[in-house]
Amino acid sequence: MSTLEQSAPAPKKTGGVKQATQKFGRFLSAMVMPNIGAFIAWGFLTALFIEAGYLPNEDLASLVDPMIKYLLPLLIAYSGGKAIHDHRGGVLGAIAAMGVIVGADIPMFIGAMIMGPLAGYVIKQFDKYIGSKTPSGFEMLVNNFSAGIIGMLLAIAGFYGVGPVVSAFTDLLASGVDAILGWGLLPLASIFIEPAKILFLNNAINHGILSPIGIQQAGEFGKSIMFLLEANPGPGLGLLLAYSIFGKGSIKGSAPGAAIIHFFGGIHEVYFPYVLMKPIMFVSVIVSGMAGVFTFSLLDAGLIAAASPGSIIALMLMSPKGGYIPVIAGVLVAAVVSFLLSSLFLRRSAATDEDLDKAKEAVSDLKNSSKGISTNETAGTADLSNKAHINKIIFACDAGMGSSAMGATSFRKKVKNAGLPIEVTNTAIENIPLDADLVVTQQNLTPRAKAKAPNAVHVSIDNFVNNPIYDKLIEELKAKAEQPDTSPVPEYAQEDVTESLDKTFPEDAVNTKNNGETDGSGVLRKENIVLQLPSVSKEDAIRRAGESLVSAGYVQPHYVDAMIEREGVATTYIGNGVAIPHGVGEAKKEIKTSGIVIHQYPEGVEFEGGTAYLVIGIAGAGREHLQILTKIAEAIEDESTVTRLARVTDPDELYNTFGV
Repeated sequence: MSTLEQSAPAPKKTGGVKQATQKFGRFLSAMVMPNIGAFIAWGFLTALFIEAGYLPNEDLASLVDPMIKYLLPLLIAYSGGKAIHDHRGGVLGAIAAMGVIVGADIPMFIGAMIMGPLAGYVIKQFDKYIGSKTPSGFEMLVNNFSAGIIGMLLAIAGFYGVGPVVSAFTDLLASGVDAILGWGLLPLASIFIEPAKILFLNNAINHGILSPIGIQQAGEFGKSIMFLLEANPGPGLGLLLAYSIFGKGSIKGSAPGAAIIHFFGGIHEVYFPYVLMKPIMFVSVIVSGMAGVFTFSLLDAGLIAAASPGSIIALMLMSPKGGYIPVIAGVLVAAVVSFLLSSLFLRRSAATDEDLDKAKEAVSDLKNSSKGISTNETAGTADLSNKAHINKIIFACDAGMGSSAMGATSFRKKVKNAGLPIEVTNTAIENIPLDADLVVTQQNLTPRAKAKAPNAVHVSIDNFVNNPIYDKLIEELKAKAEQPDTSPVPEYAQEDVTESLDKTFPEDAVNTKNNGETDGSGVLRKENIVLQLPSVSKEDAIRRAGESLVSAGYVQPHYVDAMIEREGVATTYIGNGVAIPHGVGEAKKEIKTSGIVIHQYPEGVEFEGGTAYLVIGIAGAGREHLQILTKIAEAIEDESTVTRLARVTDPDELYNTFGV
């Protein structure tokens, strides 16, 4: 089932422990997965250059300890804070995490997972409270000093309060793991881990428990068995091989391909339907998982860092020097046990094609229901004619590394074969770019994608691999490329941006090129460019722009009310992420001299007609401002320019783009 959608009713939410656990797991994954490359880099440095490594080098080995104690926790804390409150939250998260890092003698990953999101939440609430209360012209001062003061307080709290508590908790967990290993009970963990994978609860277990303990053990001993518990591809491989031999019909035909994707690609979820179509197969993956863990424990197997994705290739790359055979043995034992048990179950009662179809639906239902989305809900549909141009297509998933990458690769080939000049790439939901024209996500992730890219066309699918919607999309894209642009959008959005500006100021619409140049050097001043403002209502954004015009000496205070009244008559959003609030008519009497102020809102302000990332307050008394307005119009015709300017942190970039 797949739908094209641009707007749909909000999905119903349902409660439950499973939903809460998976939501928690997704959040932990969002902190860890973007930084997997850094973990792998640390793992390679450890494997190669420590005293027991392949190429011992004392100088390069000195990188290992600072990376695990400082760099990796700081990256996690930054990602956690950023997930709550964008870059500002990430910076506060990193500052706060330094408190727990310095206050502990062990790698403080759990502490970073606490302090990062906590700091992001605190600064988000502060910004929400302070909002438009900040006097115009003092925004940068307030933003910088509030971040510094709050960050300092959180770092102190982490050092004296959170750090010691997390250290004690980590030591307790480590002691528990050591005890379980000593008693030979670690294989029992598979009773929880294997079903949790199929129920999509593995992120909470993996990133919340196994990885932090594994990283600590790897720092002390050079490897950890914790990295193998969830990543072992053996149980799934044995199951799929059994279906390849003893399955029937299309089940037998599809299993070999799934086995290759699972074992070499590390995409474990491809074998979930084969378990769900015969619930007795839970016994197979649990018992084989236990056999694999027992072998790992017996042979002292371990990895130097997390293997992501969980493919045999990743396992080999993360194996320590001399540690390949124990790892391979554990995977092989798990695969053999899984194959034997699965073959026995299949020979007693073969599955049918109908069972496989139902199982695939069950996997989709598990994803949706665990996130509070009913599978009976259908989203509103729309065709691509609602978008003027399709230049960039984004495939997005939670982490942006696994299933979305496969989908993007598959669709990119189709786009290339169709001869379409369209960029196709993949990313995490949280990193969907502002200039995305079309976003493809799994159905349960579409609401989150819409929040990140409200102006894009959204395509909801149930899976990324071999989806029939791809061919339909290609046909629609080809048809669109062959037709003139006839987008059914509002009149103000159909107009050329320059024409919109002229119609906005009819009494000042003068062709400056034909009537000589006008000196606009004093109309836009650097001090009137304000960056990194938190998202507010359009009324507050207009009022802030008006107050800036007043503070700059361009207008009288009553002009601010006229700007808000003007917005009630017709929107001043002119497209491409830009709004130009201003007063007209009698409000002209309130203007002292022509002037322009520019306010940047990286998270956007909702205007009628679209989201504005640049709010440009304008006071136009004569012709002085027209030269800058012309330059602004020319610049924002290119949507990518606005996308870039919405994120810059140096006011000179805006001034050099718009100034004269």
